[in-house]
Amino acid sequence: MGLMLDTSVLISSERGRFNLEDFIEKEAPMEDVFISSISASELLHGVHRAVLAARSKREMFVEAVLRETPILPFDLPCARRHAELWAALEASGKRIGAHDMLIAATGLRFGLRLATLNEKEFSSVEGLTLANVHPYIQS
Repeated sequence: MGLMLDTSVLISSERGRFNLEDFIEKEAPMEDVFISSISASELLHGVHRAVLAARSKREMFVEAVLRETPILPFDLPCARRHAELWAALEASGKRIGAHDMLIAATGLRFGLRLATLNEKEFSSVEGLTLANVHPYIQS
């Protein structure tokens, strides 16, 4: 099984609030690590929204992540999982954010564990395994 990093852990890593290197080294030493194309878009969006003083630093971080981490596409099988997930969540009365549904569908489609700080949203997704990120959160 591989591991997919959610945008939340990457942003927290950039801000010095999550020890991403230790997390990967200890929790996924033999696993392939990915991000979704949705997370790539969210990270790039953050670069464009950053105030000028912080933009260069954020862009360097994001470009390093995009260069070093394989990016999973949102393809037709992901779209099928997304539609299934969306319908199931609606039927159960549970709602999660639109981007989170796309990320979850990608993780389900590729059979990956998800490292996220947004457990409240993603724990509603049946079949999605969440990685234990708590020991690596820094205050």
